[in-house]
Amino acid sequence: MSDYFDLPCPASWAPSGNDSEGAPQLKGARWFSYDELKKCTGNFSERNEIGSGGYGKVYRGTLANGQVIAIKRAQHGSMQGGQEFKTEIELLSRVHHKNLVGLVGFCFEQGEQVLVYEYMPNGSLRENLSGKTSIYLDWKRRLRVALGSARGLAYLHELANPPIIHRDVKSTNILLDQNLTAKVGDFGLSKLVSDSSKGHVSTQVKGTLGYLDPEYYMTQQLTEKSDVYSFGVVMLELITAKQPIEKGKYVVREMRTAINKNDEEHYGLSNMIDPVIRNMPNLIGFTRFVDVAMQCVEEAAADRPTMSEVVKMLESILQNDGLETNSTSASSSITDFGTAIAASRHPYNKEALQRKEINDTHAFDYSGGYTLPTNVEPK
Repeated sequence: MSDYFDLPCPASWAPSGNDSEGAPQLKGARWFSYDELKKCTGNFSERNEIGSGGYGKVYRGTLANGQVIAIKRAQHGSMQGGQEFKTEIELLSRVHHKNLVGLVGFCFEQGEQVLVYEYMPNGSLRENLSGKTSIYLDWKRRLRVALGSARGLAYLHELANPPIIHRDVKSTNILLDQNLTAKVGDFGLSKLVSDSSKGHVSTQVKGTLGYLDPEYYMTQQLTEKSDVYSFGVVMLELITAKQPIEKGKYVVREMRTAINKNDEEHYGLSNMIDPVIRNMPNLIGFTRFVDVAMQCVEEAAADRPTMSEVVKMLESILQNDGLETNSTSASSSITDFGTAIAASRHPYNKEALQRKEINDTHAFDYSGGYTLPTNVEPK
């Protein structure tokens, strides 16, 4: 890893003067003054607020040249240290892919930490699935959203150097541009995998319940396969349009129990499919899509595909218009949660779901993510 990760970091960076010492060296991202960001958001007015959560708030802004941007402003209680903030923006500036939300710039002055992103006019996948927008996501569009976001994650895992584990993949962090191209955002919880021989990072458990990999939760060993699990949950969300946990029911368990492979059209999932797409005349590759999703949410990380394998399977579904290929099917086992691995500590066993009140207000676009509350962290 580059030496800049060990440099001392000042309390602010400015384009000139002493404050500029230690500022990150970025390609394609620029420094913004706090006054400039205040001006383009109308002094961070409520009418320009487009998201909020535990990390802070996100605002829509318009620069003097007419460019529309999204501005993620940290609230004071959740600010990182200067070195951590520097590391995050250097990470963000290094990754460039059409399926990742691009960093435009940053501001670190006057006690403020602000990240500036390209603006995604069509909001998050969650907003669109919940009917909060006027966008109609038919089945083919959902397939393309899945493929695009899978490509973005595969880039992070396999082409970024060092590899990056996102750690908070969820539908609120998949954003849609003006062409409905899916882009993965929110790298606030991301981890670098600098020791490739080890293949994992030992770390405090963070993420969003419902998407959180149970193996990571119980072992505190984070791997790329943790992102694969979360992505599998997003794939199920594309089918149901519901959040992963509703009324004490977890979509992975419900789906696994309901699957009936003798039903060649809907796999026995008719009652779980989003009504918006259920009655479409031909859900191209639907059963294969379900198979891929269920592979991604296998209990054991070793049984899950890599993101590049997921990309290939999704490409096959789109390219072949639903014709069968020799891709591996998902496991047909219907092992209940908690029987395979440490039942009492499993985050999605029935007792745990009944204890927890799931509140998705913690999820918000461009955020630094949501750390699990202490009552659900492993002892």
